[in-house]
Amino acid sequence: MTRTAAYDRIADWYERDFLGGPAAGANAGNPRGLGHLLGELLGVGAGAACLEIGCGTGVHAARLRELGWAPVGIDLSAGMLGHARGRLPVAQADAARLPIRDGSVAAVVAVMVHTDMPDYPTVLHEAARVLRPGGVFVHIGVHPCFCGGFADRSDADAVVVRPGYLDADRTTASWTDQGLRDKVGAWHLPLPGLLHGFFDAGLTLERFAEHGGPTPIVMAVKARRGGQAAG
Repeated sequence: MTRTAAYDRIADWYERDFLGGPAAGANAGNPRGLGHLLGELLGVGAGAACLEIGCGTGVHAARLRELGWAPVGIDLSAGMLGHARGRLPVAQADAARLPIRDGSVAAVVAVMVHTDMPDYPTVLHEAARVLRPGGVFVHIGVHPCFCGGFADRSDADAVVVRPGYLDADRTTASWTDQGLRDKVGAWHLPLPGLLHGFFDAGLTLERFAEHGGPTPIVMAVKARRGGQAAG
């Protein structure tokens, strides 16, 4: 049975205000400002399928198509998928149990979603499972060292990191009431726990990137499933 999704109750607000409101473009944490990372890390496709885990309202589909990929999305939230269906093919599913056969997709991306998932290491295992040998996985997420319930970003020039970074848990604590954490909560993984998840899933790390300043808001990772791509 599909679990109830926290985002169902805020899906319209997310689409209308968080993504499309007048202040969204100035918010460096807004997913709409991350398309360059997809270009740098995922690269150009040739019409092959790219699975987006936690696609939400489908705001990254256009960028994936620009890069030459055929995006397909999954998300747990029916409310979010209601907005996504006009942007890409979608299915409602749990990221920890992807309804996709082994080794069947050329690329997988997860953009600003890992803190919404209580067991992201399991999601990484699933991403590795569905990738073809040699397939690419791109993770783009809030920076584990500088974003979380422990980080006060009310002054962008002087981020204060308080005790709590080492706590791998869910929290609704936030320095702002204009974001997501205070509404749906967030799961935190310290940096070693996040990176170990890639290794434990059998993914080979290739490149890293950070985004936002002067203190980064986002950390991105490019990884690859081992083995030779099919000719």
